[in-house]
This record gives sequence, structure tokens and C-alpha cells, in this order.
Amino acid sequence: MIKLKSFWNYLHSSLWFLPTLIVGLSIILAIVLIEIESSGSGNGFIERTHLFGSGAQEARIMLSTIAGSMMSVVGITFSMTVVALALASNQYTSRILRNFMRNRLTQLVIGFFVGIFTYCLIVLCTIRTSDEGEFVPSMAVFIAFILALGGVGVLIFFIHHIATSIQASSILSSVAEETFSVIERLYPEKLKNEISEKDENINFKSLGDESLFPILANENGYIQSIDLDKLIQIARDKKIIVRLEHKIGGFVIQNTALVYLVIEQEPAQKTVNLINSVFLFNQQRILEQDVSFGIRQIVDIALKALSPGINDTTTAVMCLNYLTAIMVRLASKKFSPCYHYEDNELRVITKDRNFENFLDESFNQIRENAKENITIILKVLESLRIIATQTIIPSRLKALDKQVRWISEMVRHNIKSLHNRKEINNKIISFYIVFKNQTALN
Repeated sequence: MIKLKSFWNYLHSSLWFLPTLIVGLSIILAIVLIEIESSGSGNGFIERTHLFGSGAQEARIMLSTIAGSMMSVVGITFSMTVVALALASNQYTSRILRNFMRNRLTQLVIGFFVGIFTYCLIVLCTIRTSDEGEFVPSMAVFIAFILALGGVGVLIFFIHHIATSIQASSILSSVAEETFSVIERLYPEKLKNEISEKDENINFKSLGDESLFPILANENGYIQSIDLDKLIQIARDKKIIVRLEHKIGGFVIQNTALVYLVIEQEPAQKTVNLINSVFLFNQQRILEQDVSFGIRQIVDIALKALSPGINDTTTAVMCLNYLTAIMVRLASKKFSPCYHYEDNELRVITKDRNFENFLDESFNQIRENAKENITIILKVLESLRIIATQTIIPSRLKALDKQVRWISEMVRHNIKSLHNRKEINNKIISFYIVFKNQTALN
């Protein structure tokens, strides 16, 4: 099942799949219209409305012109797409290229122009002069004319779309919205306020090394997804406990431990193959089951903006706004447990990310790369204060407090201006006012 989903994600993110479908539809449309006119059903309407009354030679010239111009437009469209990809990669991060590749509008535009070209070629092949037994599918030729006019509007709209899509605000909004949808799918339940810190931050049980048998990874790559239900079923059927060594999105090296089995004797090769089959590896990370990758993309854009060569503080602030929005959404969510049971028996131990992991991934690198950037430091403190208003869970408040303490220590060593220190201290005081209020509510 996960391989089928992966294949669908591959098709969805490719530039060729949707255009290929549109080309297929254009072929069907051309054949249907030609068949209608060859039976004489469509000629009456064309003759009554005088939509197209030219002969075979004129029809051929028109279709040839449209087909040639569409290929020129396809070249322009591909050129604009490649330029947009290059600009996005250089200005922001190469990890967002997949978002451009899977953009439905870009795929539709390319498919529309290639579809018109294919449609014109098919209709052109059916036109016959009087010497050959004249046949001019007037309705099909008129539809080609309408499609060509529509293509002009589509090209203008596509230019506008490209100019908009390479803006930082559009890219960040797109990544954040996709991350929000993954959060809602993976963590649909809200966390109850009465949950204890111990329940949330459960640690792996200490399992004796003598009872652990490693299952080695059979390839290199990032873990894109794990079929957890199937893994639990395998553990139940084989009466074993499976302990995962990597999180989704983690990179696995071939012939290193992928999981450990708590088992009395060496497992059969069939069991090893079954366990390997629940993992899906690829050369790149995707957001399908990996919220952390959405955060990673936004953090990379912020780091690029803060680099000395670009020094774009405004874009970094925008990144922090969206990271704050993501963390606010996560602050109220109940995360997946590390221990998974079947019939009251422990079956699988996973390494799932918790709130503190997501918080560290969101702010640690940005904080380290903005040691002397007052605007970013103040923005991070404001973000932490906003996130603190959304939770009363002790472990999550403690993680936020840890971030503020790190910033306070960094400021003491890097900020010399008394005025700037005062501004930062005021933000820290504002955070701790919220922190104390939220702690009192627990």
C-alpha cells in the first residue's frame, strides 16, 4: 500500500504525468469531432452559423500555423519554468523545487499547449483536397481556432503565475499550508490539558542487548513512510517486539541496523524481508508522513536569507512567522505514542518526534545564525511567547523556557549595545509573564 502511495506521489510531483493525460484527452476529442463530421452530423451547424467556411488548403494553413505557434509557446513555457526553478533554488533552497514541479497550474499549462499541438496534428492529417475526395472537418478546425485563442490568455496568465510563485511569501505560504494539512492528518487529536509530562515524554524501555537482534537496511536513503499497521501485525504474528532505530525522514545507511527485534532466536529470512517491506526509502524526503520536512524547508529559506551573501532579514522574519504558525498548531496536538500495543501486548517501539523536537528544529539553527541580528532575536522571543500562550503542558512549557534561556545566554556573549540588551530583556520578561500564567493554569 505504501509503495502504491509513493508511486502516486511520484506521478503527482512529475511534470509529465498530467500533460500526458491532457494529450490523451486531446487525441480523443479530435477523433470524436472528426467522426461526428465524417458522419455528416456536425456540418449543418457550421454551415448555418458560418463559423468556418474555408476550403481544405486554408484549413491546413490555419492548423499548421496553430501547431507551430503552440510548440513555440511550449518552449517559452518550459524556459520560464526552468528559470523559476533556478531562481528559487539559488535564492531560497533546492528543497522547494519539488513544490514547483508538482504545481498543478504549471502542469496544466504545459499540458494545454502540448494538447493543442497534438489536436491540430491529428485534425490536419484528416483533411483532404478535392483531388483526394474533399473532406474538411470544419467543426474540428473551428475548435482548434478557439483553443488557440484560449492559449493566448493561458500564456499571459502563466507569466503572471510564475512572477507570483517565485516570491518568498508565496513559497512560504505554500509550504506552510501543506505542512498544516499533514499535521491535521497525522495528529488529528487535540492534547488534553490534564496529561502529565511523564505520559508525553515516555522513554524507550531498557531492553537487554542479549535479547536484541538487528535487522539491517538493504539500501541507502531517507525513510519516506512506514506501514505501522503492517509492522504491528507482523510483530503480533511472529510474537516479537520491534524497536525502530530511525524516525521518518531520517537517513538510513545500507547494512546498518534499521530495527531491532526482541526475539529468542535468529528470525527467518522471510520475517526479515517482511519487516524490510514496511519501510519505503527514497533519495529525497517528502511531507507525506514527515512534518519535520515542512519545517526544514522553511528553516533552510531563513538560513539562506540570513547568510552574509544575501542578508535578507525581512524574508527571515517571514519564515519565523510561518514557523510560529506551525508550532502554534502543534502546541495543542497529541503526538503518536512511542509504544504500540496489540491485545495488551507490546509490539512496536517507534522513535516519533515530540513537541520539543519540532521546537528545536524550528529555532535552533536560526538562533545560532542570528547571534548579532537584533531583529531576528526579538522575533524569535516574540514567537516563543505566542507559542507559550497555546499550551499549559509542563514539558512543552519547559522546552520553550529552555529556548529562552539559550537566547539569554547568547545575548550576554554577543550583544554589546545596552539599548539592544534592554529591548531583548523586555521581550524575555514578556515571555516569563505568559510562562508563569500558563504554568499556574496547569
